[in-house]
Amino acid sequence: MLSIAKILTRQDNARPFSGETAAGFIQKIQRSIFYIKLTNWEYWPFYISNIPLVLTWAFFALRARKAFFFSAVNPAIETGGMWGESKFNILRRIPSSHVPVTVFVEKGTDFQQILDKMESAELRYPFIAKPNVGERGLLVSKIKNEEELSAYAAANQMDFLLQEFVDCPVELAVMHHRFPGEARGKVTSICIKETLKVTGDGIRPVRALMLENDRARLQLSRFEATAKPLLDKVPANGHTLELEPIGNHCRGTKFLNGNHFIDEKLTAEFDKVAAQMDGIHYGRFDLKCTSVEDLRAGKGFMVMEYNGIGAEPAHIYDPAYPIHQKFLEIFRHWRIIFRIYKIQRRKGETGMSIAEAVERLKTYIAYKKSLHT
Repeated sequence: MLSIAKILTRQDNARPFSGETAAGFIQKIQRSIFYIKLTNWEYWPFYISNIPLVLTWAFFALRARKAFFFSAVNPAIETGGMWGESKFNILRRIPSSHVPVTVFVEKGTDFQQILDKMESAELRYPFIAKPNVGERGLLVSKIKNEEELSAYAAANQMDFLLQEFVDCPVELAVMHHRFPGEARGKVTSICIKETLKVTGDGIRPVRALMLENDRARLQLSRFEATAKPLLDKVPANGHTLELEPIGNHCRGTKFLNGNHFIDEKLTAEFDKVAAQMDGIHYGRFDLKCTSVEDLRAGKGFMVMEYNGIGAEPAHIYDPAYPIHQKFLEIFRHWRIIFRIYKIQRRKGETGMSIAEAVERLKTYIAYKKSLHT
């Protein structure tokens, strides 16, 4: 089969392409959003990238002879943390010294009551607003003043959280598990989150700088719709401007492999935290810290969220991570889930029945649809 380069440089009907034109056309293809998404696994459609996950789940479900065996792993979390779980209920199980100030706002709460709750909790602007039930950065916003809070509350009719904005320089996603009855666990994945940024040259506006970066280009249409004034700003030469403070993959954050940070000291600190989380054995801490060394010393870190069975070992989204290794890591982590399930089953934890799972899934799907109406 002829390569694109050969096709573009051959003679066709006496109209040859110059090498420069061919190279330019190839570069144009490589800069296209379609090509960027096609050649980076992290951007593949959910229904394609998760085929290995579904096959892995099916393999272990057959071995367990129970479709939703995984829900027995974290009995303290709805569905084990696969879908529909309450973020607030999970945060209450984490030692309060490592949880930022978080206010739960029930759907339909009067705005003045929201302000009263904030005052009682001594929550100050800016802070993060997000659904109590949700995933992948859905409806997460940084709220800077009362006007923005009022708009968020009016636009989003669901239970939501107001959470202190943790202004620490390092953001990590740490996967940890411990087998029931054992004091010591294991950290199996550390992902370093690098939020979306551009570095100025004192000449070009943010829009032009974003066009030069593949990851930023994928976010440009969103910024055109929600933050257009920012795109016209001209950052000073050498100044790094953070465009998106929320560390979610769908918002342009780059996930990097941080597994080289895993050691016994760091694992021991997470063992201490997890030991106080009754009924939870497997999941991922999404946190910010002042430094990895402080994290190893058990200080200077705050957990914004904890995700259960549905959490992925996020380091696999590092663009440099080989695709076959991604699939192997998915299998390895589901094997851990299965091993924990077998122990839980001997203890009498059976997990969700098919009827219960179907009902919970229907409720969750209806809830997600309501967020988009």
